[in-house]
Amino acid sequence: MSTILIAEDDQQIREALDRILRFEGYETVLAKDGAAALEAFDQYAPDAALLDVMMPFVDGLSVVRKLRDRGNRTPILMLTARQETPDRVAGLDAGADDYLAKPFELDELLARVRALLRRTDHSDSVTLTCGDLLVDPAKRLVTRDGDTIELTRTEFDILHTLITNAEIVMSRSQLYETIWGYDFETNSKSLDVHIGYLRRKLEAGDRARLVHTVRGIGYVVRAGDSS
Repeated sequence: MSTILIAEDDQQIREALDRILRFEGYETVLAKDGAAALEAFDQYAPDAALLDVMMPFVDGLSVVRKLRDRGNRTPILMLTARQETPDRVAGLDAGADDYLAKPFELDELLARVRALLRRTDHSDSVTLTCGDLLVDPAKRLVTRDGDTIELTRTEFDILHTLITNAEIVMSRSQLYETIWGYDFETNSKSLDVHIGYLRRKLEAGDRARLVHTVRGIGYVVRAGDSS
């Protein structure tokens, strides 16, 4: 049984999420502010978390940053009342795995929680390579020319999907379905943001591009090709 941390300062929303998730068979841990959420991560080690962006003491984005700085890779879904793309990008930039704008549909929330939990299991034992890039799914280890590259959970999942299908162009819809378990609205920028971060890390030190854009379709991993 998976444990979900719910960090939300609005008591009505917090209790509603608690009832919904417990009804679906999850165990829940509740926190009413960011400071309590950080304590709950240490005490309960939840399998996933729902974090409101605007919380007292420590806001949701700061909670994510602190966790990622500690090396904590728990999948996190940000809940935000802000619809604008820059605000959503800020959550991804902080290290969150996904975001959901309020008000949201119950079915969509549950789908996103299931997607987060599915992505925690990488039991594959086959090491994948593309040029000087090596991806070990079992260890969640990525190296390039022998140098270890630290990726977030989402960045790793995107790279793992692309390198598993090396030389095959993956459409945006395919990537959304595979990584998040559903397709986003057509104007979503979350995939592009994560691809940008992934490229920045993979190409550090003027290394050649491996993740290529196929305009109008999606992305592909291949070595020895121009950007």
